[in-house]
Amino acid sequence: MKQEQKRISDIFSMSPEGQSITVYGWVRSVRESKQVAFIELNDGSCFDSLQVVVDRAVISQLPQGLRTGASLRAAGILAESPGGKQPIELQAKEIILIGESPEDYPLQKKRHSFEFLRQIAHLRPRTNTFGAVMRVRNTLAQEIHSFFNERGFMYVHSPIITTSDAEGAGAMFRVSAEAEGAENPEFFGKPAYLTVSGQLEAEIYAQAFGRVYTFGPTFRAENSNTTRHLSEFWMVEPEMAFCELEGDMQLAEDFIKALLRAALDKNHRDMAFFDQWISRGIIEQLEKVANASFEHITYTEAISKLENAGKKFEYEPHWGMDIQTEHERYLAEELVGGPVIVTDYPRDIKAFYMKQNPDGKTVRAMDVLVPRLGEIIGGSQREDDYDKLLARIKELGMDADNYWWYLELRKYGSTPHAGFGLGFDRMVQYVTGMQNIRDVIPFPRTPGNADF
Repeated sequence: MKQEQKRISDIFSMSPEGQSITVYGWVRSVRESKQVAFIELNDGSCFDSLQVVVDRAVISQLPQGLRTGASLRAAGILAESPGGKQPIELQAKEIILIGESPEDYPLQKKRHSFEFLRQIAHLRPRTNTFGAVMRVRNTLAQEIHSFFNERGFMYVHSPIITTSDAEGAGAMFRVSAEAEGAENPEFFGKPAYLTVSGQLEAEIYAQAFGRVYTFGPTFRAENSNTTRHLSEFWMVEPEMAFCELEGDMQLAEDFIKALLRAALDKNHRDMAFFDQWISRGIIEQLEKVANASFEHITYTEAISKLENAGKKFEYEPHWGMDIQTEHERYLAEELVGGPVIVTDYPRDIKAFYMKQNPDGKTVRAMDVLVPRLGEIIGGSQREDDYDKLLARIKELGMDADNYWWYLELRKYGSTPHAGFGLGFDRMVQYVTGMQNIRDVIPFPRTPGNADF
């Protein structure tokens, strides 16, 4: 009978009817009794490993034996497992060692510190924790594309190299040419940088296609060594023409709920692992947010609530300040007891492109706050008035010549438009409960660290 190769995730959904199958994977552990050996085999397709039971004689015939970390091919009969830890097992007739693993394989123990695993980023995906993180990350990435595709958004690839600073913060990586004999280090004829955001370019396409989104890498040259910052990270940024702040807030709420629901529905075992070992109660917390109606509060109202909270904050709240993480968490966790959207921030603490309110003091900005994290989405209605945008650029001392094309969007068929940005890695961190953002991206880039 022909033996069909199967992924382990497919095997667990099969009925053990004596089917003849072949499976490939990496050895998590090997236990031996007098007559048989028990191999815990994982191929990354799901959280659980498959128990492979094989006669010890088969193992003894392998020239180097069989150790943790080795890759192999196992063929045999699928059967019900008499043990209580797994429903089925593979009773192997043949074991072929594909890649041996020496005794110094670093992942011998069941538990390792995350700090240690960051030093072996080429091997950490084989652990339970990082396998679960990356499967959830994959689910969320797929859901992002599905969510926007179902709503008629076009996926736009915004440039990684740019001459514009979307935030006006200046913390950008500069791009220069190092070609031998190059006379002009400015390869593009003017200073160029790695992008901090795809928003400005997305606005171009929103003014032609109505609804677009970007999803790609962005870069910040901030010397921040915290559990929340990366030098290279991924951003999701939708932009919508003929849309004001109210529509922007509704999309943001629907988006967060769709992402949470996808992880909860499609990654049961991975989420159960996080709930047990990483962040107790995280499934219930995410369920509450996924089923909640997001409350709305203005920045001015939020500051008043913070000033009268009767609570000692590290940063004393006052109107005109940028709300800190401790304030965001108080608003979401204690004041509202769920997700909340804060709107209409002071213009002086927000980016130049945000729509100015008639009061002359605030802009049509919004931040989505969730319990346990604080801000998870930041967005705004964009300024669509040419004269107001130009005046704001000059007021901030920015070079208007660098934004000539951005200004021209306000000259030729301008529309009310809005959008937001979601830090994808921070979303993965929120869903998994991982404490350090360096542990939710395959290859973290931080100050002093660009290995792997």
